[in-house]
Amino acid sequence: MAYQTLLTSLDQGIFTITINRPDKLNAINQQVMTDLNNAMDEVYNNADIKSVILTGAGPKAFVAGADISEFAGATVAEGMALAKKGQDVFFKIENSPKPVVACVNGFALGGGCELAMSCHFRIASSNAKFGQPEVNLGLIPGYGGTQRLVQLIGKGRAMELLMSASMIDAATALQYGLVNYVVAPEELIAKAISILTVVNEKAPLAVAACIMSANAVFNENVDGYSVEVAEFGKCFGTDDMKEGTTAFLEKRKANFNGK
Repeated sequence: MAYQTLLTSLDQGIFTITINRPDKLNAINQQVMTDLNNAMDEVYNNADIKSVILTGAGPKAFVAGADISEFAGATVAEGMALAKKGQDVFFKIENSPKPVVACVNGFALGGGCELAMSCHFRIASSNAKFGQPEVNLGLIPGYGGTQRLVQLIGKGRAMELLMSASMIDAATALQYGLVNYVVAPEELIAKAISILTVVNEKAPLAVAACIMSANAVFNENVDGYSVEVAEFGKCFGTDDMKEGTTAFLEKRKANFNGK
């Protein structure tokens, strides 16, 4: 599928989505949101896609924020609708049954930081910068940033970043637990591929169950332990579980088919 603001490629089961507005530091506008939503539909529905890398074009930015020109003159109702659309798209990323890894090159600010946080985990280049500067505009994060930042780095640190609009560098993001790894810019995609190549060899339904169960930790409307029990039980009805246990007992590598 062709997208107006994204570049996509599929290689060895890894689907790479690149936000392609480098002249605007990959700022998120409504077309980017629409394209991301459609790209995630492709992720959900294409059996050839096993995992996803999400990144930004050019060396300067992952996503430097939202396109503020679209905010001018918006009413309260329009602002709420804007936030709701962004949250819905980012929920689709967060709840993807296939792993989505953010490769953060350069600036991840505002909506860009929120986008990175909606992914299952993050790898940062050494020149990455993270921040939620919305209070400088008289705003707050609207795409889930106030919630996910607290979940990922704790309330105290999140409160400071949200209220001060301060940026943190990649080393600090690693210390805070916001990212899993910091690598040289030229090694960013390769690091993600090395991790996802390993993940792609595992049982796809079990990987999806891990995502669902771990996400349940932060869902106040469900009992995460009950989700785990249900997902654990469902695994026993899969061909992959039978193959995995048989391969273990036969001391051979399992060949999973996602069924």
